[in-house]
Amino acid sequence: MTEKPPVADASAVSALQTALDLRAVVARLLRQFREAGADETITPSQASALARLGKGGVSTVSALATAERVRPQSMAATVDALETLGLITRNQDPGDGRRQIIELTAAGRARVEGQKDSAAAWLEHALDGLDASELRTISAATALLERMLP
Repeated sequence: MTEKPPVADASAVSALQTALDLRAVVARLLRQFREAGADETITPSQASALARLGKGGVSTVSALATAERVRPQSMAATVDALETLGLITRNQDPGDGRRQIIELTAAGRARVEGQKDSAAAWLEHALDGLDASELRTISAATALLERMLP
């Protein structure tokens, strides 16, 4: 008679599976945040570049391309569109005349704030659908996630 292998405890939590699940959920949440703050006047890639400029202040096309994981040519097209919309300005880098410094205009800053407000409103609405116990669980998970960050 052959011996059966031990059955894994179904309640055991795998760090690897949890990491994979968490990554997928975070990616979907980020996509939802971007979509909540988007409108038909700009593309998701333009909204993402604006948000990044909103966090970091000034940048260059190549730095934005690296941060957004796109080719510099693609980011140049995104920056051209944002400039046409009046959301960013480009000026020569005083330290290197070959580079251009990109920064948000007042309209661009207002757009970034609007995106943040829309995303926060979406999340608040989504959380309103949870009961008190679920909200406590989310709150505890948020604190744990915060502890994991450097």
